[in-house]
Amino acid sequence: MAARNVLITLCYDGSGYHGWQVQQNAVSVQQVFQEALYKILSERPSLKGCSRTDTGVHARQFCISMQLESAIPCQRLQGALNHFLPADMAVLDCREVPMNFHARYSCKGKEYAYEIWNHPVRSPFLRDRALHYWYPLDLEKLNRAAGYFLGSHDFTSFCTTDSRERGDMTRTITKSEWSREGNLVVYRVAADGFLYNMVRILVGTMLRVAQGKFQPEEMPEILEAKNRNRAGPTAPACGLWLDQVFYEGMDLSGSRL
Repeated sequence: MAARNVLITLCYDGSGYHGWQVQQNAVSVQQVFQEALYKILSERPSLKGCSRTDTGVHARQFCISMQLESAIPCQRLQGALNHFLPADMAVLDCREVPMNFHARYSCKGKEYAYEIWNHPVRSPFLRDRALHYWYPLDLEKLNRAAGYFLGSHDFTSFCTTDSRERGDMTRTITKSEWSREGNLVVYRVAADGFLYNMVRILVGTMLRVAQGKFQPEEMPEILEAKNRNRAGPTAPACGLWLDQVFYEGMDLSGSRL
Protein backbone atom coordinates (compact mmCIF):
# COMPACT_ATOMS: atom_id res chain seq x y z
CA MET A 1 0.00 0.00 0.00
CA ALA A 2 1.46 3.36 -1.03
CA ALA A 3 1.71 6.01 1.66
CA ARG A 4 -1.00 8.64 1.84
CA ASN A 5 -1.20 11.91 3.73
CA VAL A 6 -4.10 12.40 6.13
CA LEU A 7 -5.28 15.60 7.84
CA ILE A 8 -7.02 15.24 11.20
CA THR A 9 -8.96 18.11 12.76
CA LEU A 10 -9.05 17.74 16.53
CA CYS A 11 -10.67 19.68 19.36
CA TYR A 12 -9.79 19.34 23.03
CA ASP A 13 -10.12 20.73 26.52
CA GLY A 14 -6.51 21.42 27.42
CA SER A 15 -6.95 21.81 31.18
CA GLY A 16 -5.70 18.28 31.85
CA TYR A 17 -2.71 18.41 29.48
CA HIS A 18 0.75 19.92 29.37
CA GLY A 19 0.29 21.28 25.87
CA TRP A 20 0.51 19.47 22.53
CA GLN A 21 4.07 18.13 22.41
CA VAL A 22 5.15 14.87 24.01
CA GLN A 23 6.99 15.46 27.30
CA GLN A 24 8.95 13.07 29.49
CA ASN A 25 7.16 13.56 32.80
CA ALA A 26 3.79 15.03 31.88
CA VAL A 27 0.72 14.00 29.88
CA SER A 28 0.36 15.83 26.54
CA VAL A 29 -2.31 15.92 23.84
CA GLN A 30 0.10 14.35 21.33
CA GLN A 31 0.85 11.44 23.65
CA VAL A 32 -2.83 10.63 24.23
CA PHE A 33 -3.62 10.95 20.52
CA GLN A 34 -0.70 8.68 19.59
CA GLU A 35 -1.85 6.03 22.07
CA ALA A 36 -5.35 6.00 20.54
CA LEU A 37 -3.88 5.83 17.04
CA TYR A 38 -1.65 2.88 17.97
CA LYS A 39 -4.66 0.89 19.21
CA ILE A 40 -6.16 1.24 15.73
CA LEU A 41 -3.15 0.98 13.41
CA SER A 42 -0.53 -0.84 15.53
CA GLU A 43 1.96 1.78 14.35
CA ARG A 44 3.11 5.21 15.48
CA PRO A 45 3.29 7.51 12.45
CA SER A 46 5.13 10.81 12.71
CA LEU A 47 2.59 13.49 13.69
CA LYS A 48 2.83 17.07 12.47
CA GLY A 49 0.84 19.44 14.66
CA CYS A 50 -0.22 22.90 13.51
CA SER A 51 0.92 24.56 16.73
CA ARG A 52 2.66 24.02 20.06
CA THR A 53 -0.17 24.90 22.42
CA ASP A 54 0.95 25.42 26.02
CA THR A 55 -0.16 23.76 29.24
CA GLY A 56 -3.83 24.46 29.94
CA VAL A 57 -4.60 25.97 26.51
CA HIS A 58 -7.67 24.64 24.67
CA ALA A 59 -8.41 24.11 20.98
CA ARG A 60 -11.67 24.25 19.03
CA GLN A 61 -9.72 23.42 15.89
CA PHE A 62 -6.27 21.81 15.97
CA CYS A 63 -4.84 20.27 12.80
CA ILE A 64 -2.58 17.21 12.58
CA SER A 65 -1.08 15.73 9.41
CA MET A 66 0.47 12.28 9.15
CA GLN A 67 1.54 9.88 6.42
CA LEU A 68 -0.02 6.41 6.72
CA GLU A 69 0.54 3.06 5.07
CA SER A 70 -2.83 1.82 6.31
CA ALA A 71 -5.75 1.69 3.86
CA ILE A 72 -8.35 2.40 6.57
CA PRO A 73 -10.94 4.84 5.16
CA CYS A 74 -10.93 8.32 6.71
CA GLN A 75 -14.49 7.98 7.99
CA ARG A 76 -13.65 4.73 9.79
CA LEU A 77 -10.44 6.19 11.20
CA GLN A 78 -12.35 9.17 12.60
CA GLY A 79 -14.91 6.89 14.25
CA ALA A 80 -12.25 4.60 15.70
CA LEU A 81 -10.24 7.50 17.10
CA ASN A 82 -13.32 8.95 18.79
CA HIS A 83 -13.96 5.52 20.32
CA PHE A 84 -10.48 5.36 21.91
CA LEU A 85 -9.86 9.03 22.72
CA PRO A 86 -10.82 10.36 26.18
CA ALA A 87 -13.97 12.44 26.68
CA ASP A 88 -12.02 15.74 26.67
CA MET A 89 -10.82 15.22 23.09
CA ALA A 90 -12.60 14.56 19.76
CA VAL A 91 -11.81 14.24 16.06
CA LEU A 92 -14.05 16.56 14.03
CA ASP A 93 -12.80 15.72 10.55
CA CYS A 94 -10.46 13.33 8.72
CA ARG A 95 -9.50 13.78 5.06
CA GLU A 96 -6.76 12.91 2.59
CA VAL A 97 -4.51 15.78 1.49
CA PRO A 98 -1.61 16.11 -0.99
CA MET A 99 1.63 14.44 0.04
CA ASN A 100 3.43 17.78 0.37
CA PHE A 101 0.86 19.12 2.86
CA HIS A 102 2.26 19.81 6.35
CA ALA A 103 -0.06 20.84 9.20
CA ARG A 104 2.45 23.38 10.51
CA TYR A 105 4.41 24.58 7.48
CA SER A 106 1.40 24.77 5.14
CA CYS A 107 -0.51 26.90 7.66
CA LYS A 108 -1.27 30.44 6.43
CA GLY A 109 -2.58 31.76 9.73
CA LYS A 110 -4.44 31.09 12.96
CA GLU A 111 -7.08 32.76 15.05
CA TYR A 112 -7.13 32.64 18.85
CA ALA A 113 -9.83 33.64 21.30
CA TYR A 114 -9.14 34.68 24.89
CA GLU A 115 -12.25 34.36 27.04
CA ILE A 116 -12.93 36.25 30.28
CA TRP A 117 -15.83 35.75 32.69
CA ASN A 118 -16.39 39.36 33.75
CA HIS A 119 -18.63 39.07 36.81
CA PRO A 120 -18.14 39.46 40.58
CA VAL A 121 -19.14 35.81 41.10
CA ARG A 122 -17.09 33.05 39.48
CA SER A 123 -18.81 30.62 37.11
CA PRO A 124 -18.30 26.98 38.18
CA PHE A 125 -19.15 25.98 34.60
CA LEU A 126 -16.21 27.95 33.15
CA ARG A 127 -13.59 26.78 35.64
CA ASP A 128 -10.28 26.29 33.77
CA ARG A 129 -11.99 27.45 30.55
CA ALA A 130 -12.15 31.22 31.04
CA LEU A 131 -10.30 33.74 33.17
CA HIS A 132 -12.42 35.00 36.06
CA TYR A 133 -11.89 38.77 36.10
CA TRP A 134 -14.31 40.70 38.32
CA TYR A 135 -13.23 44.31 37.72
CA PRO A 136 -15.06 46.48 35.15
CA LEU A 137 -13.91 46.21 31.53
CA ASP A 138 -14.30 49.20 29.22
CA LEU A 139 -14.48 47.63 25.74
CA GLU A 140 -14.13 50.97 23.96
CA LYS A 141 -10.81 51.52 25.74
CA LEU A 142 -9.70 47.92 25.15
CA ASN A 143 -10.51 48.12 21.45
CA ARG A 144 -8.54 51.35 21.11
CA ALA A 145 -5.52 49.51 22.51
CA ALA A 146 -6.17 46.41 20.38
CA GLY A 147 -6.28 48.47 17.20
CA TYR A 148 -2.60 49.41 17.56
CA PHE A 149 -1.60 45.76 17.07
CA LEU A 150 -3.13 45.50 13.58
CA GLY A 151 -0.64 45.21 10.74
CA SER A 152 2.98 44.03 10.69
CA HIS A 153 5.09 44.68 13.79
CA ASP A 154 8.05 43.27 15.66
CA PHE A 155 6.39 41.63 18.69
CA THR A 156 9.55 41.05 20.76
CA SER A 157 7.92 42.96 23.66
CA PHE A 158 5.07 40.46 23.59
CA CYS A 159 7.08 37.24 23.56
CA THR A 160 8.43 35.10 26.38
CA THR A 161 12.14 34.45 25.84
CA ASP A 162 13.09 30.79 26.21
CA SER A 163 15.56 28.31 24.71
CA ARG A 164 13.91 28.43 21.28
CA GLU A 165 15.99 29.97 18.52
CA ARG A 166 15.20 33.65 18.01
CA GLY A 167 14.30 34.35 14.42
CA ASP A 168 12.23 37.04 12.75
CA MET A 169 9.94 38.46 15.44
CA THR A 170 7.68 40.23 12.96
CA ARG A 171 4.09 39.02 12.69
CA THR A 172 1.12 40.42 10.76
CA ILE A 173 -2.13 40.71 12.71
CA THR A 174 -5.32 40.90 10.63
CA LYS A 175 -7.89 40.85 13.45
CA SER A 176 -7.59 42.34 16.95
CA GLU A 177 -10.89 43.06 18.67
CA TRP A 178 -12.79 42.76 21.93
CA SER A 179 -16.48 41.87 22.21
CA ARG A 180 -18.97 41.15 24.97
CA GLU A 181 -21.90 38.76 25.20
CA GLY A 182 -23.49 39.18 28.61
CA ASN A 183 -20.78 38.54 31.19
CA LEU A 184 -18.44 36.81 28.73
CA VAL A 185 -15.80 39.12 27.24
CA VAL A 186 -13.71 37.76 24.37
CA TYR A 187 -10.55 39.02 22.67
CA ARG A 188 -10.10 37.62 19.15
CA VAL A 189 -6.81 37.89 17.32
CA ALA A 190 -5.82 36.45 13.93
CA ALA A 191 -2.35 36.55 12.40
CA ASP A 192 0.01 34.80 10.00
CA GLY A 193 1.79 33.38 13.04
CA PHE A 194 2.30 33.87 16.77
CA LEU A 195 5.32 34.01 19.06
CA TYR A 196 5.63 32.09 22.34
CA ASN A 197 2.96 33.36 24.80
CA MET A 198 2.21 36.28 22.45
CA VAL A 199 -1.59 36.24 22.80
CA ARG A 200 -1.47 35.87 26.57
CA ILE A 201 0.95 38.80 26.88
CA LEU A 202 -1.21 40.94 24.58
CA VAL A 203 -4.19 40.18 26.84
CA GLY A 204 -2.23 40.78 30.05
CA THR A 205 -1.03 44.13 28.71
CA MET A 206 -4.52 45.23 27.67
CA LEU A 207 -5.89 44.25 31.09
CA ARG A 208 -3.34 46.73 32.46
CA VAL A 209 -4.96 49.26 30.12
CA ALA A 210 -8.34 48.39 31.63
CA GLN A 211 -6.83 49.03 35.09
CA GLY A 212 -5.50 52.44 34.05
CA LYS A 213 -1.86 51.35 34.44
CA PHE A 214 -1.27 51.82 30.69
CA GLN A 215 -3.02 54.09 28.23
CA PRO A 216 -4.12 52.67 24.85
CA GLU A 217 -1.86 55.20 23.12
CA GLU A 218 1.19 53.64 24.81
CA MET A 219 0.91 50.42 22.78
CA PRO A 220 3.08 51.69 19.86
CA GLU A 221 5.82 52.68 22.33
CA ILE A 222 5.77 49.21 23.91
CA LEU A 223 6.01 47.60 20.46
CA GLU A 224 8.86 49.89 19.47
CA ALA A 225 10.81 49.13 22.67
CA LYS A 226 11.27 45.44 21.69
CA ASN A 227 11.62 44.73 25.39
CA ARG A 228 9.50 42.15 27.23
CA ASN A 229 9.80 44.15 30.46
CA ARG A 230 7.86 47.05 28.93
CA ALA A 231 4.67 45.02 28.37
CA GLY A 232 2.21 43.69 30.94
CA PRO A 233 2.07 40.26 32.58
CA THR A 234 1.26 36.99 30.84
CA ALA A 235 -2.45 36.25 31.25
CA PRO A 236 -3.31 32.76 32.60
CA ALA A 237 -3.52 29.94 30.05
CA CYS A 238 -7.04 28.86 31.06
CA GLY A 239 -8.77 31.54 28.95
CA LEU A 240 -6.90 30.84 25.70
CA TRP A 241 -8.47 28.87 22.82
CA LEU A 242 -6.97 28.05 19.42
CA ASP A 243 -10.11 28.87 17.46
CA GLN A 244 -9.31 28.43 13.76
CA VAL A 245 -6.46 27.30 11.51
CA PHE A 246 -6.20 28.57 7.94
CA TYR A 247 -4.78 26.81 4.87
CA GLU A 248 -4.79 28.07 1.29
CA GLY A 249 -7.56 26.53 -0.82
CA MET A 250 -8.98 24.53 2.10
CA ASP A 251 -12.21 25.27 3.96
CA LEU A 252 -12.18 23.86 7.48
CA SER A 253 -14.90 26.16 8.82
CA GLY A 254 -17.31 23.24 9.15
CA SER A 255 -14.94 21.28 11.39
CA ARG A 256 -14.69 23.31 14.57
CA LEU A 257 -16.70 23.57 17.76
